[in-house]
Amino acid sequence: MSYTHRPFAFLLVLTLICSSIVVNEARAPFACDPTNGSTRNMLFCQATRPIQVRVRDLIGRLTLQEKIGLLVNNAFAVPRLGIQKYEWWSEALHGVAISPGVKFGGNFPGATSFPQVITTAASFNASLWQAIGEVVSHEARAMYNGGVGGLTYWSPNVNILRDPRWGRSQETPGEDPLITGRYAARYVRGLQSMVGNRLKVAACCKHYTAYDLDHWNGNDRFSFNAKVSPQDLEDTFNVPFKTCIEEGEVASVMCSYNQVNGKPTCADPDLLRNTVRGQWRLSLNLDCGPYLAVYTEGAIRMGKLSEDDVNLALTYTLTVQMRLGMFDGPSQPYANLGPRDVCTPAHKELALEVARQGIVLLLNRRSSAPLSTSRHRTVAVIGPNSDATETMIGNYAGVPCGYTSPLEGIGRYARTIHQPGCSDVACSGNRMFGAAIAAAQQADATVLVMGLDQSMEREGFDRSSLLLPGLQQQLVSSVARASRGPTVLVLMSGGPLDVSFAKNDPRISAIIWAGYPGQAGGAAIADVLFGRTNPGGKLPMTWYPENYLNKAPMTTMALRPDQANGYPGRTYRFYKGPVVFPFGHGLSYTTYTQTIAQAPSELLVPLTTLNAMKNSTTSTNAIRVSHTNCDTLSLGVHVDVKNTGPCDGSHTVFMYTTPPASKGAPAKQLIGFEKVHVPTGSQKRVKIDINVCNHLSVVDEYGIRRIPMGEHSLHIGDDVVSDEARAMHNGGAAGLTFWSPNVNILRDPRWGRSQETPGEDPLTSSKYAVSYVRGLQGAVSNRLKVAACCKHFTAYDLDLWNGIDRFIFNANVASVMCSYNQVNGKPTCADPDLLKNKIRAQWKLNGYIVSDCDSVKVLHQNQHYTKTPEEAVALAIKAG
Repeated sequence: MSYTHRPFAFLLVLTLICSSIVVNEARAPFACDPTNGSTRNMLFCQATRPIQVRVRDLIGRLTLQEKIGLLVNNAFAVPRLGIQKYEWWSEALHGVAISPGVKFGGNFPGATSFPQVITTAASFNASLWQAIGEVVSHEARAMYNGGVGGLTYWSPNVNILRDPRWGRSQETPGEDPLITGRYAARYVRGLQSMVGNRLKVAACCKHYTAYDLDHWNGNDRFSFNAKVSPQDLEDTFNVPFKTCIEEGEVASVMCSYNQVNGKPTCADPDLLRNTVRGQWRLSLNLDCGPYLAVYTEGAIRMGKLSEDDVNLALTYTLTVQMRLGMFDGPSQPYANLGPRDVCTPAHKELALEVARQGIVLLLNRRSSAPLSTSRHRTVAVIGPNSDATETMIGNYAGVPCGYTSPLEGIGRYARTIHQPGCSDVACSGNRMFGAAIAAAQQADATVLVMGLDQSMEREGFDRSSLLLPGLQQQLVSSVARASRGPTVLVLMSGGPLDVSFAKNDPRISAIIWAGYPGQAGGAAIADVLFGRTNPGGKLPMTWYPENYLNKAPMTTMALRPDQANGYPGRTYRFYKGPVVFPFGHGLSYTTYTQTIAQAPSELLVPLTTLNAMKNSTTSTNAIRVSHTNCDTLSLGVHVDVKNTGPCDGSHTVFMYTTPPASKGAPAKQLIGFEKVHVPTGSQKRVKIDINVCNHLSVVDEYGIRRIPMGEHSLHIGDDVVSDEARAMHNGGAAGLTFWSPNVNILRDPRWGRSQETPGEDPLTSSKYAVSYVRGLQGAVSNRLKVAACCKHFTAYDLDLWNGIDRFIFNANVASVMCSYNQVNGKPTCADPDLLKNKIRAQWKLNGYIVSDCDSVKVLHQNQHYTKTPEEAVALAIKAG
């Protein structure tokens, strides 16, 4: 929804109608004013009585016409019962926002405007998400007390970012269902700040379900029929809403505009009554639509509706109002909040910190960033977003406490030369290029702030391209050619961009994505540029190349690929084609190592009954989640994170799983994440809790969630090594065959290459080899991202000790790169028993065997195993 063009959307089934915006005066008690002698003793005003009793009493006192008046969005007053009018529709996506229930001005000129949700999600800091919600609800209560705000907020948006063109990408936490659900629960907890069953404000998770198309290629959200498989609905689109209800305990859910499989979501009993109410136990519904006030009484006269149906609808809405304390008179737990509690220094500092944590360093050639205040005293600040203010807060925003633009932020560190280069982000002409190029030629460093704004992506408007608009790319390239210092490209956008040209241009020193970073965005960008803040953000969505759009119509809802039709699939879980930057990507000014320190090797899954075992399908070797006791199925994985670089930093640990092979299972799935701050040179241990039923289950083609039996591979990290290798190959700077990892056993503590190995334990070394190679190769079917090589086969762990070097040492053991040494008198690179019989025949290696550098030469010259070089070559080739 937007403030300027309001169509209809439902929060489950019915109840309220939108109409014109009402400006509230300073608010007297909404109801149950103790000075009103006619109502103060009525049962519904007695705050100590159970809420359901009070609601029943109030409904019993209302006439039919009064009940219908309470069904509308700006609910009518009931003067005879001392009830004031009320506007239900307020917004708080990332701060109290302009909406019918909110009015800025007077004692409340603004409110804290946090970064747009997609930027906040990039922080991967769940405690931060909840802290934002707590601040927003604090300011919302203060504004309610001042008569300029409501208490029912239709936020957050927890739809999945399925397609990169979606104009509302900026409002969402990204493409992953786990992250989106976790964000929903934590933000809602912060907003509602429940004490018992009492609410600080009432939140609403929207738009249920499978909604992520607004207006594309003649299709609009009001008529679009999203054809969604039961598998995709259960394992992706519905997950955030389920989490929002069960873990966030949200007060309401808004159903979406679109149809799902031919049924409008707001009229589908399977989605609403059976799933939301029946399975997820939500007990509220709320609707915004114009028909109820006009047609409800007529529907009752025609027998289409009963007054009991109206009573049920009112039960839900009045229950929320009572949980908010709106029928408790002036005695409110938050009655002391007022103007002094809005835009406080602490709130503004939190907005700045969120922006810092959400900024993502995408590329950093030759460690060009951070800039130096001593070497880069003059900075050219160029681009249509270089002096942006309102652009930084995105949509569904309020009036911020104040702005710090990128130009202003950079000006706190260096002298600036400012040239916009383009008059706006459309960048339709090059008239201003000359001045921008001249600025870059004069400065010690250049910062280009480019990207999008609400004219390019917004509610009701989806993109048709992932490229920078207009002539922005030409401006960036021209300025980079002219710059006499490092050139940093800063991007503002909600959705992903194809900036392959900049990624592959050696004159672009660094690329930073800031999303829409909120009121303090310019200060946060500058802090990252100059190293006051070490970037730790990670992308919550995949950045696809432009040609991806040709293969994936926005109207195709399927997440899983269809090779027969050339459909590539969507999101990191199912799409395995080329990317500009992958999900989870983000660099730092320091370096980290991360290792699994403790994890279970097996887990028993108990069934609820013997009958469950019979019905759990031994043929699929998977157990229905509904047939097991999920409460007892949890495990913890401990990960050690060490900061091995030059500065303190915050690192996100990603825990993925690759399930046993099954039809439609994701190639990998994020099952946990944790943000940890690690000072340089130190190590911290992180625990990631895994719920087996939620995180290790897969959904079959019928939409049934099952736990597959067999090996579930847990791995940490985001495949950065292979993605960067592939990127370097594309830029002509690297090959695609990498002779790593070294998986020799650390047998002797004196070995000089101990540092290269996973240690002394064969199981640990094997697990490391499997996980690292899977991540490195990133195989799609039989296609490789890069080719890995396990070395040095075999029994090699001595280089130079006591006069015996690696070329002539005979290991005297019986047991892919073959090693320098001999095993039981035979050089490994010339031993057919080891190579042909064991590696190829027994272990089924279908790849190539490579000799360690000069190992064939060593056969003849060092080990004297052959008389001639030709004989050495022949032995090696014949051996396998």
